Amino acid sequence: MRITPRRLARGMSLWAPNLFSGIRVKRFAEDWTSATVELHVNLLTRNYVKTAFGGSMSAMTDPYFFMLVMHQLGRDYVVWDTRGEIEFVKPGRGILTAQFVVPREKTEELRERARGGAKVLEWFETAITDADGDVVARVRREVYVREKKRVTAATR
Repeated sequence: MRITPRRLARGMSLWAPNLFSGIRVKRFAEDWTSATVELHVNLLTRNYVKTAFGGSMSAMTDPYFFMLVMHQLGRDYVVWDTRGEIEFVKPGRGILTAQFVVPREKTEELRERARGGAKVLEWFETAITDADGDVVARVRREVYVREKKRVTAATR
């Protein structure tokens, strides 16, 4: 059974690390070009000063860029999330939201750069915002892409 964007969003929201961290995947676009994730700041997900725990904000951004790239590229590519950076801008309260966007053009560029087995590292950026639309944190995630060896060998 092929995973659909809707099933993946539901499954990721129910996955224990997300569920107990207040992280909810609202949606993956049908064409895998975007995702929307929320963090519900509550008694279990806030820090000592009653704002969003930084680790939860980092966790809410962890896999989504690489997953969007992976689903767009397909099974002939190795795709990993290799590193991340987060800049906390202001305290986060209530429901925080992050939008992840990987346009088709960017994925096609990555496909071309990875052709022949080349290692590609690409940074993606997003912001975590509060209910008023104010930026709470800026996030950068690095994604690794490489054409699988079996594919590279078959084209030679």
